[in-house]
Amino acid sequence: MAGHQVTLSDFTDQRITVAGLGVSGISAARALAGLGARVTVVDGGDGPALRERAERLQAEGITVRLGDAETLPEDTELIVTSPGWRPDSPLFAAAAEAGVDVVGDVEIAWRLRGEGAPPWLAVTGTNGKTTTVRMLAAILEAAGLRTAAVGNIGTPIIDVVLCQEPYDVLAVELSSYQLHWAPSLRAHSAAVLNLAPDHLDWHGSMKAYAADKGRIYQGNKVACVYNAADPATERLVEQADVEEGCRAIGFTLGPPRLSELGVVDGILVDRAFVADRQRNAQELAEVSDIAPQSGKAAPHNIANALAAAALARAFGVEPRAVRDGLRSFRPDAHRIAHVADVAGVAYVDDSKATNTHAAEASLAAYDSIVWIAGGLAKGATFDELATAAAGRLRGVVLIGADRALIREALARHAPDVPVVDLDRTDTGAMAAAVREAARLAGPGDTVLLAPACASMDMFTNYQERGESFARAVRELPSGRGAQQ
Repeated sequence: MAGHQVTLSDFTDQRITVAGLGVSGISAARALAGLGARVTVVDGGDGPALRERAERLQAEGITVRLGDAETLPEDTELIVTSPGWRPDSPLFAAAAEAGVDVVGDVEIAWRLRGEGAPPWLAVTGTNGKTTTVRMLAAILEAAGLRTAAVGNIGTPIIDVVLCQEPYDVLAVELSSYQLHWAPSLRAHSAAVLNLAPDHLDWHGSMKAYAADKGRIYQGNKVACVYNAADPATERLVEQADVEEGCRAIGFTLGPPRLSELGVVDGILVDRAFVADRQRNAQELAEVSDIAPQSGKAAPHNIANALAAAALARAFGVEPRAVRDGLRSFRPDAHRIAHVADVAGVAYVDDSKATNTHAAEASLAAYDSIVWIAGGLAKGATFDELATAAAGRLRGVVLIGADRALIREALARHAPDVPVVDLDRTDTGAMAAAVREAARLAGPGDTVLLAPACASMDMFTNYQERGESFARAVRELPSGRGAQQ
């Protein structure tokens, strides 16, 4: 069944192993069992939460094996992996030796599309995926189309494909992990927002990481959307094998060239999907229509809006719907979220900035910053980030396990910026960091949580880290009752 659409009956009595007992793994296991497959779920972990999930699946006739993620279940014919499982996992090595294919839940969803299935508008990139997909969904809804934001966010994509809802089009967020395991995917149109080193421990190299991102363009029908400011994304378009007539569409924060969307005098402008684009351009929306959470639209969110608009326009959406969708859109929590103004200082939560590329974009949105950073670096280096941010920094407060890496980069590239190094990784460190940041900040400054690191050394996830920051801000002496 590799590489093509299948019928639901093709799974009857097939022995399928699902790797991982997370959200996508549970969704895949239930869907495949419901199609008549004989499903075994394997997970290397073991504990109360996993056992509870296992018991629920076992009650539905699904076999679950905890504590052993290396042994290939007997007679396995196909492995469906959760996104985070590394390609060099022992289970997959055993599968390769046995001649068993490994695919992801996105691949299964793609293969299961029935007649008249809605086309996919797909988005990937190192940063900005979720915001762009939600912007895209808002634009599509404003156009009167029935849609859903799916993939790496929201409802598991297999559940959406198998449901009875008559969607017109799907806005699909895809991670590099998901794309690695989805060889058959062929989107209507797709965008790569940006490329920066991330997850290199999983992919093995930047070249492999970029190649997996580039899979999103394979077989595109109408448009391959790329970032004109990021040549690596354009190279992925050039390397893609697409359907005849598919166009390369750029987006830029400056005036657009032919076949681009861009910005002119505060207006989002389309020179790609208009008649006689040599001479004509179509106004889509104003920059002010991109809902700011912190006083103004950050440059990277303008770029996200342009990418979303390009995909919507590739699907035939009218300009008015682009404007109305962007006006109605509200970002998810912990993405440049304005928490409060205290004593003339703005406090902004961008806990979702978990890598250097995201943090650099966040820092570029403000002129005078006290920066709270640190956590798990995931192998990242910080020299480029320190160089780019140096002129904007009024002070820095460092927390987390790998804060020394940021401190050393600042010493090399921003030696005059005062740095507070909090030698602690307990959760109470955030409250101390906010107090130190408040001490360094003055009226007109922004205290910005943009950690450039993962959160798991101190918190369960980036959401908990952001909530801890917001709570600490509201506990400042003059923070209670501050403007929210």
